[in-house]
Amino acid sequence: MTAQTQPPILSTPETHLFEAPTLPSLPTKESRLSDAEILDVYEIERTAREIVEGKWRRVALQFPDSMLVDAPRVFAQLEKRLLQDGTTRENRIRLYVLADTSYGSCCVDEVAAEHVDAEVVVHYGRACLSPTSRLPVIYVYTTRPLDVDAVVRAFEESLGEEKEDKVVVMADLTCQSHVPELVDKLRERRWNTRGTEVVHNPTASIPNRNILWEGEEGDLKDWKIWHIGDPPAALLLTLSSRINELLIYPTSSPSSSKVVRANTSMQLRRRYALLTRLTTTPIIGILINTLSVKNYLDSIDGLKKLIEGSGKKSYTFVVGKVNAAKMANFGEVGGWVVVGCWESSLVESSDFYAPVVTPFELSLALESDETRIWSGDWRGDFEGVIENVQGSTTTASNGHIEVDRADVETENPEQREGDEDSEEESAPPEFDLRTGRYVSHSRPMRQSNAGSMPKGTQDSTQASAASKVLTRRPKQELATVNGAVSPGAEFLRSQRTWTGLGSDFDTTEQSGTIEQGRSGVARGYTVGENNDRT
Repeated sequence: MTAQTQPPILSTPETHLFEAPTLPSLPTKESRLSDAEILDVYEIERTAREIVEGKWRRVALQFPDSMLVDAPRVFAQLEKRLLQDGTTRENRIRLYVLADTSYGSCCVDEVAAEHVDAEVVVHYGRACLSPTSRLPVIYVYTTRPLDVDAVVRAFEESLGEEKEDKVVVMADLTCQSHVPELVDKLRERRWNTRGTEVVHNPTASIPNRNILWEGEEGDLKDWKIWHIGDPPAALLLTLSSRINELLIYPTSSPSSSKVVRANTSMQLRRRYALLTRLTTTPIIGILINTLSVKNYLDSIDGLKKLIEGSGKKSYTFVVGKVNAAKMANFGEVGGWVVVGCWESSLVESSDFYAPVVTPFELSLALESDETRIWSGDWRGDFEGVIENVQGSTTTASNGHIEVDRADVETENPEQREGDEDSEEESAPPEFDLRTGRYVSHSRPMRQSNAGSMPKGTQDSTQASAASKVLTRRPKQELATVNGAVSPGAEFLRSQRTWTGLGSDFDTTEQSGTIEQGRSGVARGYTVGENNDRT
């Protein structure tokens, strides 16, 4: 392969001169709701009342993409209702529509709201109900109509004549208001059912739901759940090990009323295969997928300690909305852990070149092969994982006891180096479970203590080693940043083929004949005295 002797041509050919493009005609979408339905679905009366009672002057309205078509009419109706409450136009409450969310639409976008100095956020549509860190929130679930009689018929068809079954009825937030009426009708037909109510608790046995046991609380594993709507994948995995069976009545297609029996065994096996890929990964990226969920900063600190305790290196990234193209820019990262709400932490796509797991799955991946036992339980939030990290500060997840660095530096350097070598040699070999190959660099930070010794200690160690007949072979040198071992810098130095502008030229090439270069603007450069366009 011949080396480049001149820069690549970056100009635009004359045949491709910039022209004003013709924009394609996009289909216009119009709101199909009447004025009365806007008032009812978006709960204009309740929203205006809570805004006035809270004495908020700047209000952010957050809509998901599917509801932006109704945003202008909701804005107008809400402003009209606030003016009727006695607010003058000179001192009126200012409303702002958040047209694009920084992360998932289920989370409250405090970042975008703070750009307009909002004092409260009105969140419309489905919500993960994760606790926020800074701003108060008014949730509007945008309740939709539901044919309760049709749901009762589908319920009886799916369960047959087995009326002794214990069934808990729940629904998506947009249909949750119909659950009490549905439970009453099923009890009239002698079904043993229990209803649910919405609570702001993602860590509950059923996330964000409280079962109305009515004095007969039992083991949730003896009960079936009959769910109305299209549950997210995170909810399916969370409930898979906590209940007897999950039956889903979809509402996305009005013409379809076929009940689906959820089966997550294949999905759980796929998640376990992903997390096992991180067992031999030396570098793990912590991907921040929220800036509003409460305690997310503490969770990041806990994950750093968890990764450091296993001898691996972590780097923190904030990239906005997650996609495969963004993640592909970081070839040194062998796996990702997402810090977000309990729904957005689950990222499933075959387009990602490296596995993307949740904090719970990472805690399993960092355990040793001898201690890793997965009973099938799954959780998407990070609260439980962080509590385990905070409760165990001396024992790493791989079973090794962590030693304070100050105590290590007071020991005999020669003895410490020998202990490190013996520990490294006596450690069991690690193999990639996918390829079966031996992996020798899965825990690069285990050897970082040797590179961080004080200079005087290193000099004494070298003098002691020079007096011996047999000298120890120096360890493999690793790139360091500010005196600390950096696997990312080592990857940049040894494995990346392109490290910036100018790195793709052979620096040993002799300079050629000096020629007049290009001039002009990007839409048509000129070369030389003849003004040839290129």
